Amino acid sequence: MITGQCFRFCSVVLAGLVAGCGSNGSANDGPDAGTEQTAAVQAAPNTLTARELTEGWRLLFDGTTTAGWRGYRSQALAEGWQVVDGALTRVAAGGDIVSVDTFGDFELRIDWNVSPGGNSGVFFRANETTDYVWQNSPELQVLDNAAHRDGLTAETSAGSNYALHAPAQDVVRPAGEWNEVRLIVRGAHVEHWLNGVKIVEYELWSDDWKARVAASKFNETAAYGQATSGHIALQDHGDRVAFRNIMIRSLTGT
Repeated sequence: MITGQCFRFCSVVLAGLVAGCGSNGSANDGPDAGTEQTAAVQAAPNTLTARELTEGWRLLFDGTTTAGWRGYRSQALAEGWQVVDGALTRVAAGGDIVSVDTFGDFELRIDWNVSPGGNSGVFFRANETTDYVWQNSPELQVLDNAAHRDGLTAETSAGSNYALHAPAQDVVRPAGEWNEVRLIVRGAHVEHWLNGVKIVEYELWSDDWKARVAASKFNETAAYGQATSGHIALQDHGDRVAFRNIMIRSLTGT
């Protein structure tokens, strides 16, 4: 006979074995897959665990103020960007915004939540040499695939390297839900991860990349994608969008 005490003990052991198998050798493990487990047990949004601090992560948004952000080609931040419920939120016209600090090789984590039919983007190595950030900086697309026309084309759908590289699969969550991004940029190598799945991978300045740029609207700007360091930028595309858990760590020298 299996006693109640034995049953509970066996259940705990079995659960541990299942969890261990599920976290070992996943096809979606990235170069630092262990940090994904750290994120899962994070105590609260916009905070860092002791492990993340040890790994070199820093917050780009504290969840309370807009410190660390300013307008694109501006020293001020427009009132259209505000902190709402612990998220850096585009609530009205405010223009694109950039991190005060610049980064070269890095891993960025950021959660986004877009309104129905909404459109925005996360840019990297933005250098502010052009009128608009999209003219010089690659973009990880933020989108409601179900209700925005850009969702009809893979190359402009959520998680894409906008207009150049389509996601390997559609793993975006519906408008109104939080989506979790990892953006890894090391030299010419770029990876887009969305909700735990690597969906885009490409090499800047490669022959393939140059051919794609030449066939796109970006061929009109010589500065597009050329910078080796720059700002993180968030796009005001006219829709409500919120960002939280914005954290980054340097990959220089790793």
